[in-house]
Amino acid sequence: MGLPTNDWTGKITGSAFCNTNTAVTPPPNKVIIAIYFIASNIPTALIAEDPEMYINTAVAAHEQDNAGSNDQDHGDGGLAVSGIKFGTSATIYGRWTSVTPQADNDGGIICYFGE
Repeated sequence: MGLPTNDWTGKITGSAFCNTNTAVTPPPNKVIIAIYFIASNIPTALIAEDPEMYINTAVAAHEQDNAGSNDQDHGDGGLAVSGIKFGTSATIYGRWTSVTPQADNDGGIICYFGE
């Protein structure tokens, strides 16, 4: 059995729980690197550090028709995640500066911070 060489859990510098419609932001000089959904949830805002590279609610990441991304190393066909429901126990990975979940007294999210 091989050992993981790029274990993202070793890069966690903190975490936060939220089950209200309140923005979670990382500490200074950190980003949200993973979001775990305790129950299914539709984030009302998901703001990427680089919205052309990471899924977010503002613009479509990796969409060739986005102004400014045609000349960069980006893919094509991505869509904005506005209104998308993430399922129970789902974990998404990226680099976000904030996330605002829907209020959910029976669930919520856990955000993991990193550099």
